[in-house]
Amino acid sequence: MNAIDFLEHALSFAAPALAVALGLALAGRFLLPQAGPRPAIWALFALNLIAGLAVLGAGLWYFGHDGKMATYAALVVAVATVQWLAGRAWRG
Repeated sequence: MNAIDFLEHALSFAAPALAVALGLALAGRFLLPQAGPRPAIWALFALNLIAGLAVLGAGLWYFGHDGKMATYAALVVAVATVQWLAGRAWRG
């Protein structure tokens, strides 16, 4: 596998985490109640992306291949939980 193929596979693997992280970081400003100061959007995106990539990696390790719906469901739950915690929504 050459470098271009590896980059394509890595970006395809990370694409769901990137999309969910960006979508929740942007939508969280409008959907979650404001309870004190919040982190910047780029910080929320980074936290969401790290959590999403960790879940995708765990799903790859557990199932032996990616693309399982259980992994994607866990991705959504994990990133939404991180967004909720980082936005301090439990105080609102």
